[in-house]
Amino acid sequence: MAYQNFIGGEWRDSASGETIASRNPAAPDEVVGEVPQSTAADATAAVDAAAAASEEWAATPGPERGAIIREAGNLLDTRREDITETLVREEGKTWSEATGELQRAVDIFHYYASKAADIGGEVRASSARERYLYVDREPVGVVSAITPWNYPIAIPAWKLAPALATGNTATLKPATAGAVTAIELVRVLDDAGLPDGVCNLVTGPGDTVGDVLTTDDRVDAVSFTGSEAVGDIVYQAAAPDQKRVQLEMGGKNPTVVMPSADIDEATDIVGSGAFGTTGQSCTACSRAVVHEDIHDEFVDAIVAYAESLSIGPGIDDPDMGPHVSEAELAGTLDYVEIAQNEGATLETGGNRLDDELADGYFVEPTVFADVEPDMRIAQEEVFGPILSVISVGSFEEALDVANGVTQGLSASVVTDDLREAHRFVREVDAGVVKTNEKTTGLELHVPFGGMKASSSETYREQGDAGLDFYTISKTVYLNY
Repeated sequence: MAYQNFIGGEWRDSASGETIASRNPAAPDEVVGEVPQSTAADATAAVDAAAAASEEWAATPGPERGAIIREAGNLLDTRREDITETLVREEGKTWSEATGELQRAVDIFHYYASKAADIGGEVRASSARERYLYVDREPVGVVSAITPWNYPIAIPAWKLAPALATGNTATLKPATAGAVTAIELVRVLDDAGLPDGVCNLVTGPGDTVGDVLTTDDRVDAVSFTGSEAVGDIVYQAAAPDQKRVQLEMGGKNPTVVMPSADIDEATDIVGSGAFGTTGQSCTACSRAVVHEDIHDEFVDAIVAYAESLSIGPGIDDPDMGPHVSEAELAGTLDYVEIAQNEGATLETGGNRLDDELADGYFVEPTVFADVEPDMRIAQEEVFGPILSVISVGSFEEALDVANGVTQGLSASVVTDDLREAHRFVREVDAGVVKTNEKTTGLELHVPFGGMKASSSETYREQGDAGLDFYTISKTVYLNY
């Protein structure tokens, strides 16, 4: 099926007339859909539409905006089966992972639909008589949202829902590998009654479409999720106009396992965090930092865990699906070679599947032991199912190793020692910290974001904090 851009309330072909194939990573010969290879002119048209609709949408009462967003959530729920299947075929997630992601998008729409009715100001006592002093919150204006392929419906939802709820207009540029799923999300918003131009969608390359969406002087804010390298480009492009920028980027997330931990529990926590979603989550656990007293026992257990996982097309709902693309698969296999060359011990996995799944982008879940903290495999983000096990001699050393990377997104500790748990929460450099729980998985009503190179450290996403990025304060002195 040939899909189109959505600009000013109309589905349109790109000005180029060219398309890009979005393929099924489990069976790459299968084209899920053809999406537009858009041009700078298409992106400019989307910004035109968003700017034209901005004033009227900002003036729309919050409860009215919320009603449309709630209806979008309802429609998304009724189309659950079809959109879940699209997500599975396009991104490669297992059916369970995909339907969980879709449910998150439904919940996000419903959450921010309720918030739309509550967005307002704060009254403060004045130091003067006969003065009413309050702070109003107004929409920033025109927003660009640039999203990755690994959560092709949840991430667009958690950017668009708060943006629209607070009265902003938006243009979404999804990654090509998840573009069909994102198009279905925008279709839901259109069917829910969103006015023309309030939400637009343009697919295509970042160096053309993305450049316009970050540099056009009518764009007031840019929200980006993706790699650190591209995030830096987005930030620099938006900086000259002093646009408001929100960046959420990668992670090199540790799980510290201490001697008081139950090995079976620790194995489940680390394994699900490392190999769930084929390791293609920015919060995935890529480093198990394990105390030497239980190191060997843990390695045996995590190897058995990895070898027990079923692998196959997401539509069959195995434990682990394919990589999203041949390039991502190649990147994972490159790191397998790099780790071995650096002296790490390959305990299990590391191979592309060569059986009946050989045509797809499937790789075995992989565990390395004898990993030193300064090895590339322990320092650089590997967006795949590779776990590095690092042995440490103390809790203090574990903290040093956990913090000894440039990124700081998610981190967890598995321990039954309350002192260790409290120290870890206080001292680890991560925006999301968990005790006795996997590094992946987020609740939508609390802030999400990283530290260090994982984030711009400006604004958080989700929860009430997710509204801050899309609003600006106006302080009013009303003297009567």
